[in-house]
Amino acid sequence: MKPLEVWTTLKVLGWTKEFLAAKGVENSRLEAEWLLCAATGLDRVGLYLHYDKPLSDSELAAYRSMVARRAKREPLQHILGSQEFCSLDFEVSADVLIPRHDTELLVSQAVSLMPEAKSMLDIGTGSGCIAVSLALRFPVASITAIDISVTALDVARRNTEKHNVVVELLHGSLFEPVMGRSFDLIVSNPPYIPTADIAGLEPEVRDFDPFEALNGGADGLDIYRILIPEAHSHLNTSGWLLLEVGQGQAADVIKIFNDTGGYEEPFTAIDLGGIERVVAAKRKEKQ
Repeated sequence: MKPLEVWTTLKVLGWTKEFLAAKGVENSRLEAEWLLCAATGLDRVGLYLHYDKPLSDSELAAYRSMVARRAKREPLQHILGSQEFCSLDFEVSADVLIPRHDTELLVSQAVSLMPEAKSMLDIGTGSGCIAVSLALRFPVASITAIDISVTALDVARRNTEKHNVVVELLHGSLFEPVMGRSFDLIVSNPPYIPTADIAGLEPEVRDFDPFEALNGGADGLDIYRILIPEAHSHLNTSGWLLLEVGQGQAADVIKIFNDTGGYEEPFTAIDLGGIERVVAAKRKEKQ
């Protein structure tokens, strides 16, 4: 009788690395490790301290299920149920855009530009990663977050509870839920992918991120043309509007600011990849 194959930690990782790489997954070894951590309850150091340990039947079954999902290019974050952002762990799901590290620039710019801000608004909050990160950095400020998706707000609510912060979560489109209110700081990471470009995105984004969180219209700028003019009446005197933008879009977004009037000259902040990722402008003092 042929002996049963023994799947040790090291053997499983080696096989999975090759299998996922063949499916087009980058960093396949690292992802195999994260998946195995989830299946076994070990951290990455623990995996290698137990490199020759055979997996139990239950661990192997859980791991195989996760690897099969990843081979179909389902995002690792969906499988693990979380994503790190601003050194914090956030719940994510198919109902929200997976937080990107580029977006952390919005948070750091908010801290730099308005360290004394008392009221902030996050438009299109998704997982709530921006709003929660701001709440932790501005513990005495009032934070409001809006999303058009009820299911996204459910995720955001769980993230506020997880990090023990108070964020007012409102359902609606853009500024509809805060008519008549104004803020020291408004931030947003709006949809900015041109519609025709979405089909060419990586499967993890194209097939799993919410379409409405990606689609920016024909040139990717539809929301900016609405958001920038409307934001002006919701900013306190000398308040700031900070927006994430896509690669190559900064100049067009600056033009929208300037054409709108009511803002001082916008400036851009560059992310770690050298891309102008944030466009920010201050509300002009009333004449």
